[in-house]
Amino acid sequence: MLSQNVDWYEIEFLVKKLSNKISKLPRTFSSITTLSRGGLVPARLVADHLGIKKIFVDKKKISSDSLFVDDIFDSGDTFDEIIKRVDVPSKFVYATLFARRGKKYPKQLLYGKKTNNNAYVVFPWDKLEFERSQK
Repeated sequence: MLSQNVDWYEIEFLVKKLSNKISKLPRTFSSITTLSRGGLVPARLVADHLGIKKIFVDKKKISSDSLFVDDIFDSGDTFDEIIKRVDVPSKFVYATLFARRGKKYPKQLLYGKKTNNNAYVVFPWDKLEFERSQK
């Protein structure tokens, strides 16, 4: 499987870039919501940049006043599942470090960078999981 390894330097750069985009929105967020697999580390880093104190993980219902943070917008399946849980989908913001190149992006998506190709993006926090899946 073709893979693209991302290091911490790039993560920090993308978090800062994404946080700047978020801070330019004409609104603020009371919290961040994320998923425990993939989004937890980026959510914590974005929260630090934006000064957001509350992070909710794996919520069944999501407030549109909460910024949703994930590591990658890939197939769109996670977005499709999450948007069903949001109280006001039109006000929802889905922020991610990477967006898969060649996909159709929802209007609610903010991203730090598009992927270079279709390679599997290996983040520092899922490196061991990826290595185990290759055996």
